[in-house]
Amino acid sequence: MKIIVLSLALLGLSGCSVFGDSKVEIAPYKVISSAQDSKIEIRNYERMVLVSTPMTGDERNGSFRRLFNYISGENKALEKIAMTAPVFMDGEDQEGVKIPMTAPVFMDGDDNEVRMMSFVMPESFTLETTPAPTNTDVKVQEIKDYKVGAIIFNGRLSESNIKKHRALLEQWIADADYVVTGPVKTAGYNAPFTLPAMRRNEVLIPVKKAN
Repeated sequence: MKIIVLSLALLGLSGCSVFGDSKVEIAPYKVISSAQDSKIEIRNYERMVLVSTPMTGDERNGSFRRLFNYISGENKALEKIAMTAPVFMDGEDQEGVKIPMTAPVFMDGDDNEVRMMSFVMPESFTLETTPAPTNTDVKVQEIKDYKVGAIIFNGRLSESNIKKHRALLEQWIADADYVVTGPVKTAGYNAPFTLPAMRRNEVLIPVKKAN
């Protein structure tokens, strides 16, 4: 699975705050175990429906716009859909990423040939009830039982910040007797005008028990 979100510095989501409270629905997950400081945890997403589109280089804003248009009614049901979190993102070169109305943004690891940007549908949507896109570059998919190790951190989603926390998470995963099963992702939860110190970001790595 290759997932990502990026920018649209276009409208401020009603309720967003410079202090980090975005007031959007967040995809539910269950914490299986956590480190003593609760900044690192093993979690499981039971089910998520994703609407995704390819993203390459200079096309980031265009990718976001395609997905934003989809939830704004550019679908076969002509239905407007509330934005939620997370949005998933590929790769690590995220300096300057802006996350408007949703959170988090999840990014797949940097070894993917095709990078994708995805919005998560509200929990009430199923694969069957999610409106079909009218744009052929937008796809709907469902993922189930997505188990990850996650580390929560503040600041910007810069390459250096992501690499620092990825290393910490990978070490914790190894020490906790888990093995990596998929590409790393990065997640951001806040609007672009949120103070960096108040932002919630995450690195997520799919895992399973070693034994």
